[in-house]
Amino acid sequence: MERIKTGIIGLDEIMNGGIPKGQLVLLSGTCGTGKTTLCAQYIYNGLSKFNENGIYLSFEESPESIKNNVKQFGWDFERFEKEGRFKFIKYDPYHVEEVFDILESTVREINAQRIAIDSISALGLYVRDKAELRRMIFNLSNILRRLGCTAILVSEIVPGTTGISRYGVEEFVTDSVIVLYYERNEVSFVRAIQIWKVSGSDHSQKLHPYKITNKGIVVLPHEEAFMKSNTL
Repeated sequence: MERIKTGIIGLDEIMNGGIPKGQLVLLSGTCGTGKTTLCAQYIYNGLSKFNENGIYLSFEESPESIKNNVKQFGWDFERFEKEGRFKFIKYDPYHVEEVFDILESTVREINAQRIAIDSISALGLYVRDKAELRRMIFNLSNILRRLGCTAILVSEIVPGTTGISRYGVEEFVTDSVIVLYYERNEVSFVRAIQIWKVSGSDHSQKLHPYKITNKGIVVLPHEEAFMKSNTL
């Protein structure tokens, strides 16, 4: 099975070598877990380390905001934009159906191999009908599969709930699932990452600690995290 390396220290190891090529990955977590950072790191590593062009589609933050925030990690997306290897798309989630054609044409224009979509949780602010919302998520997953890219789809977990996605459907339309936790453990907060599934592949079954450093996210593959709940 061909793998796409995320280039994120420790993450490829606990995923048994990286993301299977062409898969759609759900990345879930509560606010402050570093979902946007992980997405940007995945795309930037593809550009800088693996010669793989990328697209970052945002339904929430502006391109300027995200690019400025990740400069603290030394990631300069603007040079890859100038080279025609990277595109940042900001789109109104109320008109999500219209973005399908834009996404497809952009993939072909720059020959993108990696896509990050951040985040589908914003769709619920505009689409109140649950059936319609699930249809839109399903259609989005289908277009991503047809494009043949290896994509990360972000969903936010509602604090205090036991689900691993905002709408309870995302994990069923994706091939792999990565969950980020940020929980209080006695007197401090603990960050932990868990690979819930990787379709067609083995992976670590443990909770692993991770850090957000000045170079981005670093996963500690040989350590185990202990959260306040043993049911995670």
